[in-house]
Amino acid sequence: MPLHVPPAPAPALRSVLAALGSPTAVREARTPALRSVQGSVSPELPLPVHVLDQIVPSSSAPYTRLTGWRFLIRSGERSVAAAETMLTPDGWTFSHFFEGPYLSSTERALRQAESMRTHFQPRLLSIPELYMLTLWLHGDTDADAGTGTPRPTDVLVPLAPAPPGITAHRPHQVSDLLPVMTLRLTPAPLLGSPA
Repeated sequence: MPLHVPPAPAPALRSVLAALGSPTAVREARTPALRSVQGSVSPELPLPVHVLDQIVPSSSAPYTRLTGWRFLIRSGERSVAAAETMLTPDGWTFSHFFEGPYLSSTERALRQAESMRTHFQPRLLSIPELYMLTLWLHGDTDADAGTGTPRPTDVLVPLAPAPPGITAHRPHQVSDLLPVMTLRLTPAPLLGSPA
């Protein structure tokens, strides 16, 4: 198996299990699929969620920070929702349940990564400046999943929906995609006024 899924912090998993066991948390969630599930559900495939705070020129390493852990909530053979946790001063805590296009897109990208020959540690990388989420395939499978920055040889798989000009589910090395993202955020030069 080329994907080495890192274990989530035990308190993060416990907080999701507690939320899944709470009728109030599930009932109040904005996830019709989760509310309508008959039978048991389980949190699986924990992925650390990192945020790229500022896209920088490709000559520097991008700066990322860990913001949470995301679990796919499975019922039988399918994912019906996702649960996100966040780090607070008191430790890891449940944040919210959600569903939507990133759920199936994440599953598709993980299947795609499984078919690659290289071993990776899967993570999620959010790029708020572009309203973009990617599956980040980190090359160091033994690394602490809560730290690090994308290496030039790491692979990013943009999830659908991807921003205009960036194709969803097309794997890119960081060294190739980062300049494209930087270009997307660079304002066009203002033309001088006609004389």
